Amino acid sequence: MTLKRYLRAAFAASALLMSSACNPGAEANEAAAATPAKIVVTVTTTAGAAHQFNSEVAKTEQEQERGLMYRTNMAPDFGMLFAPYPADGGPPREASFWMQNTPSPLDIIFIRPDGTIARIAENTIPLSEDRIMSGEPVSAVFEINGGRAAELGIAAGDKVSWPGQKK
Repeated sequence: MTLKRYLRAAFAASALLMSSACNPGAEANEAAAATPAKIVVTVTTTAGAAHQFNSEVAKTEQEQERGLMYRTNMAPDFGMLFAPYPADGGPPREASFWMQNTPSPLDIIFIRPDGTIARIAENTIPLSEDRIMSGEPVSAVFEINGGRAAELGIAAGDKVSWPGQKK
């Protein structure tokens, strides 16, 4: 009797596996559903220079946990905006990030509720599990390629804006 149950379970598992393999659109649909929204994020320096970044928005807890993990070869004008932060939309709080499974250095820009930059963690160490703290409560976080903030003259006090930003 035990062998019979085992064989039924094995048959059911293989049938399930085959049915998903025969539906190539299923994975594409799941991937499309997991793709974060895309927007343009603008950073305006105190000197008046405006820098635009084609960005993905990580707004759910799952998207924010994954962030830019496993990403390589990002375009110079690419970024990821974590908004709202925290994902549950609660009040601003101190942010804590790390670089686990992130193979490229990043500049992590911590954004106050008024849109100004509180702090930039520049050229973070790839794959590090060290905590990177905002140092104060923030309502959004923006990640760009490591070194880009310095290259573009982006600094604490500059203004970050995006479509749909809560003010």
